Amino acid sequence: MDAIEAMGLHSPENVEFWSALRGGRFLVRRCASCGEAHWYPRAICPFCFSTDTRWEDGAGRGTIYSYTIMRRAAVPYAIAFVTLAEGPTMMTNIVDCDFNRIRIGQPVRLVVRERADGLPLPVFTPA
Repeated sequence: MDAIEAMGLHSPENVEFWSALRGGRFLVRRCASCGEAHWYPRAICPFCFSTDTRWEDGAGRGTIYSYTIMRRAAVPYAIAFVTLAEGPTMMTNIVDCDFNRIRIGQPVRLVVRERADGLPLPVFTPA
C-alpha cells in the first residue's frame, strides 16, 4: 500500500490527480457545463452541480492571494492561498524563498515535493 492509499486519498474521484502529480503534472477539474475550473478536484461541479467535469492540465502558475509565516514552528514555514491561473484558489505552502520577501499578488510556480512517506504535494515557489 502506498502513501496515497494509506491516507485514504486513493479514490476513483481523485486517483488521476495523484497519479499525474506523482509524474510532475498538475491537473485541475473543469466543468463542461458551466466552464468553471474548481479546486479541490472533485467529480461534481460546486458551481452548477453538474457531473460533467473533466481533468485538464494546469498551468502550474498562480499568484499569492494571502499568506502567513509560521515562525514559532520548529522549522518555520509559509502557508498561502494561491489563486491558480485557471481561476480557483487553493491552500498550499510557499517554499524555496526568503519568507521576508513573500508578497500578496506575487507570481508563483508549482513545485511538486515528495514527503518522507512518498506522498507528492503541490507547493509553490516565487516565479
